[in-house]
Amino acid sequence: MRTKRYVSLAIVAFAASVVISACNNSGTNTTKTSPSPATPSADSATTGSTHTASHGGEKKININSAILSELDKLEAKLGVPALSNKIQSERPYKTAEDLVTKKVIDQKQFDQIKDLVTIEDIVLTGVAKDTDYMVKLGLMKGHLFVAKELLDLNQVKDAEPHIGHPVEEIYTDIAEQLTERKVKEFKTTLITLEDLVKAGAKDKAKVTTNFTESMKSIDLAIAALPEAQRKSPSFVLQVINGLLDTANSEYGAAIANGKIKAAIEYQDSRGFVVYADTLYQGISATMAKDHPVEHKTVTETIKQLKTAWPAAIPPATPVKTPAQISQLVKAIEKSTQKIASIASN
Repeated sequence: MRTKRYVSLAIVAFAASVVISACNNSGTNTTKTSPSPATPSADSATTGSTHTASHGGEKKININSAILSELDKLEAKLGVPALSNKIQSERPYKTAEDLVTKKVIDQKQFDQIKDLVTIEDIVLTGVAKDTDYMVKLGLMKGHLFVAKELLDLNQVKDAEPHIGHPVEEIYTDIAEQLTERKVKEFKTTLITLEDLVKAGAKDKAKVTTNFTESMKSIDLAIAALPEAQRKSPSFVLQVINGLLDTANSEYGAAIANGKIKAAIEYQDSRGFVVYADTLYQGISATMAKDHPVEHKTVTETIKQLKTAWPAAIPPATPVKTPAQISQLVKAIEKSTQKIASIASN
């Protein structure tokens, strides 16, 4: 199970993941910077991404600045419980190999992920930066969605970490972008909501009011993007890719030995899939008209995907295996890449 930490982060690419899929649009730009210093901070690396490219074009994860949702990709791959938290607790890293030196993982495990990790930052610009921004806000909404489900079930303790993740894990990550886009500060609103839930959510009216205000604040931050972009299938599908990529990692981290061992990760992934579906509904009419074949694929695949999360409380036995979830996510990604390719021609 995760612990909650405030983390000094660079502005990052999930999706993630935070966490985003690579933008295939011609407007996507990235600029590589020098390796992260030994002590990364929000002040010294505020424009860096947690990603750079690996040999196969897959995005690398910056172990000095990635949020938990990104680090969960490593946890899921290696099958090491609480690895994400351990990586964060041993920061900073001067080299990726410090994961072994600091005994976070052993050499054999490092060899499995060495092509996925880095200490380098990338500065995002153009569509890549906008996608990163939108994915992070989408992760916030996913966290809050599942938190509200749990609160409605009177599962206050279970809801608490999901209420905390947006402010403790993500807000710092996009703070500079929020300022650049002239978005009104809403960290205080998120903290107020978190405090109410930590106190036991006894004043349900206040919790409801602050929850609504938090969601509205995130919506206003999303509205800072141009309306045409927010309605563009090629852009929205890239955001959906980022959310589903992160959901895939979270689901993988939730399951061990055929059982759901980490309810938090299961619930995180549920929230991200639900919001990804919500985003798709906003472009479904356009997709059905302009890209009927891809629309059918995405619609049917999301429907199958959602069956893995029948409720906020995890089922006794997983409905789908991590491999099945990965396959479905990749099918959606393949369809969205086609649309991005069409849009850029």
